[in-house]
Amino acid sequence: MTTDAARIHILRTHVERALGEFVERQLPAPGDPDLEPLRTAADELLAGGKRLRPAFCYWGWRGAGGTDVPEIFTAAASLELLQASALVHDDVMDQSDLRRGMPAAHRRFQALHEKAGWHGSAEQFGEGAAILLGNLLLLWSGEMWRTSGLPRESLEAAQPVHDHMRTELMCGQYLDLLEQAHGENTFDSALRVALFKSGKYSVEQPLRLGLVLAAQELAPWMDDLCTGYGTRVGIAFQLRDDILGVFGDPAQTGKPAGDDLREGKRTMLVARTLAAASPGEAETVRRLLGDPGLDARGVATLRGIIEGTGALQECEDLIGDYLGEALSALDQAPIAAEARVALTELAIAATSRKT
Repeated sequence: MTTDAARIHILRTHVERALGEFVERQLPAPGDPDLEPLRTAADELLAGGKRLRPAFCYWGWRGAGGTDVPEIFTAAASLELLQASALVHDDVMDQSDLRRGMPAAHRRFQALHEKAGWHGSAEQFGEGAAILLGNLLLLWSGEMWRTSGLPRESLEAAQPVHDHMRTELMCGQYLDLLEQAHGENTFDSALRVALFKSGKYSVEQPLRLGLVLAAQELAPWMDDLCTGYGTRVGIAFQLRDDILGVFGDPAQTGKPAGDDLREGKRTMLVARTLAAASPGEAETVRRLLGDPGLDARGVATLRGIIEGTGALQECEDLIGDYLGEALSALDQAPIAAEARVALTELAIAATSRKT
């Protein structure tokens, strides 16, 4: 039987090959030095990541009876282009400096402008170029999906799911902006943002895409699996991200310690903290959260309040609860045995990951 590590490696290899071959033939005027920075930024962004979205799509396909064909790897890999697009735009909106340990796209283009000594605002150029790169990656994701080579009937059956997933993602990005602008949040409002912006398009919808691609229709048990398993893994996945954004090791996350605190992200973790904090603690959180100059002492202060209120442990407990419910739903689904094993491993990897 294929081991966990071997299964992950094989899937990643297929996905990365499909991405490389697709992107290689995309940019017009190959070798044009003016366009090369776009290509380099796209290549480096696509070089990282866990490939979770393609994995959920692929194992949905296998779980509904699909076989190993190159076309499914191409279709699944297109989700990495969608993810890359979202990351580029997210970094612009959050004014993040780093992504996976490297300069975020808008900072990369800003530095290009500054080094060349061009006219106008380097910051404005960087943001504009990054928005265009994000749009380009979004266009490529749709093209790679449509031209994957899967049967027309399969793509037509899954297209409404694909369209809905992208709409949910964009609405989630807006809701995230709105949440930060409001300045206050509840766990439920943060959960709504997390579901639309990350949870659904990271787990539930990729899984649904794979199932529908294989079966060409969504049977009741498939919908139950996508909500019972996919939604819960997606929430736990985002809760883990919330924790890593505050307590993660920069060497593993690729971002400075406590970067989510500097960006003022109104996460489920922050909502739980404010709900449990004393008036004095809550005032400190509101004062420090979102301070771009927050230093190590400020990060330590906020971490101490988050731990002291019990919010950190509560979110860890919620991850365990959601994971347990998800695996229970998976056990009840009439899905192919190998897919059941793989989806169990994926759920655990997505919710207990260190990066």
